[in-house]
Amino acid sequence: MLARYGNFLKQLHCAGVSLRYLSTYTCKDGVGTILLDNDKTRNSLSLEMMNSIQRNIVENQHDTELRCIVLAAKGRVFSAGHNLKELTAERGSEHHKQVFHKCSELISAIQSAPVPVIAKVDGLAAAAGCQLVASCDMAVCSDSSTFSTPGASFGIFCSTPGIAVVRAVPRMRAAYMLFTGLPITAHEALQAGLVSKVVPQEQLNEEVSNICKAIASKSRAVITLGKTFFYKQISLDVGAAYELGEQIMVDNLATVDGREGIKSFVEKRSPKWTHRE
Repeated sequence: MLARYGNFLKQLHCAGVSLRYLSTYTCKDGVGTILLDNDKTRNSLSLEMMNSIQRNIVENQHDTELRCIVLAAKGRVFSAGHNLKELTAERGSEHHKQVFHKCSELISAIQSAPVPVIAKVDGLAAAAGCQLVASCDMAVCSDSSTFSTPGASFGIFCSTPGIAVVRAVPRMRAAYMLFTGLPITAHEALQAGLVSKVVPQEQLNEEVSNICKAIASKSRAVITLGKTFFYKQISLDVGAAYELGEQIMVDNLATVDGREGIKSFVEKRSPKWTHRE
């Protein structure tokens, strides 16, 4: 479906139709930035928006210069969640299924991306917007940001957002968010484990930049190997995770950059990464 959507956009472009992309992609110094840019709908995750974000991840993730992806938003709302106009009874169950399946595809694309995806939040992340944050590898937010799963207030419980939230925060905190719909503050989100770090708004850009630089200083191949194993082992019991982890460590040491890392440490010099898997 994503390929068909991309071809459709190309056809419109060739026909001279002006397009306004709901998310844009830029890359500088190995950092790809996907900017949600539909302040009019509070960056709601419409089908078009989710397709746009997913396309920007999938089409750029294999760029050998890419080291990480930052997911940011224009305006004071990171994302208000699904566009409720797409969830009316008139749209029908099949369309509703399409919306939620696309969201699941987007979440999967984030976690299967070979580089870390970092949510940069400055404002409200609600419902599926909160799900998006919880599904990223890391999240950094301003101290004025808030997070909520208020779906029940609109007659639709945040069932799918809750899947990501309860895997990021303790059960009691997730239940509070899901059953009351009340927002939690940035510092409450940090305490619960929903975000990685909270900084004053004026320091948000610098903090995210520092994190990206730290990631970029590592071997892309090693980070990719580590991210893949990180998510795979979560679903395993401890014994199986250690058994698989032992082999992953051995395989890591056999890679070009694994050998270079050990050698550079012994020789007391900076490593020269090839970034080859």
